[in-house]
Amino acid sequence: MTIGYLHSIESMGLVDGPGIRTVVFLSGCMLRCQYCHNPDMWAEKEGTPITPSELVEKLVRYKSYYQASGGGVTFSGGDPLLQPAFLAETLQKCRQNGIHTCLDTAGAGLGAYDEILSYTDLVLYDIKHYQPAEYRALTGRDIAQTEQFLAAVQAHGIPLWLRHVVVPGLTDSESHLRALADYIRAIQNVQKVELLGYHTLGVPKYQSLGVPYPLAGVAPLVPDALAHCQSVLDQSLRRQPS
Repeated sequence: MTIGYLHSIESMGLVDGPGIRTVVFLSGCMLRCQYCHNPDMWAEKEGTPITPSELVEKLVRYKSYYQASGGGVTFSGGDPLLQPAFLAETLQKCRQNGIHTCLDTAGAGLGAYDEILSYTDLVLYDIKHYQPAEYRALTGRDIAQTEQFLAAVQAHGIPLWLRHVVVPGLTDSESHLRALADYIRAIQNVQKVELLGYHTLGVPKYQSLGVPYPLAGVAPLVPDALAHCQSVLDQSLRRQPS
């Protein structure tokens, strides 16, 4: 019997894919991003044990909301790719029940993504960084891992919504955003690109876990600064490469 480990469920998500969505947060993440706001989801095999059938039974209850709004189910975390067998079986059962499926991921999984992607309708892909050295400094891992996942998504022709966190002093310069646009232009099947502002809502979690917060003293990105960064990125994406 396949068992997954569930951290939590958000029943009426509105920002993690189209329409009204149930967001399923699975435990486990191998990245240690400097700005991570969910350190309580790092550990694998922690949370509520559940089978794919038990989870989909819960998800089907909201099917009328999905159908009315063009919504569905988004699997997030942590990173859902760290529970590949459970994720693949659950995605398959969602497909069998006519439920739109989405992965919210940084692409830091265990490889062998074909079965998972065969039952995935949309990927929300978190671009941590586009340069190998900066990616490792930010996440503690090698960029090749996430590039393998991104290549698999493009090979399957799955639509992509791209996200990138803007951190003051780290990823907020105009030169960084213009280079990010160049990186994005080489990615296929991109439907949407969204910048997310750095915040400090996860700091109390670090305190409760007794873990030092890597970006202590960095102030949240103000809305006007985020809007400016989004404008720079959008303009750069529209510009033809030289």
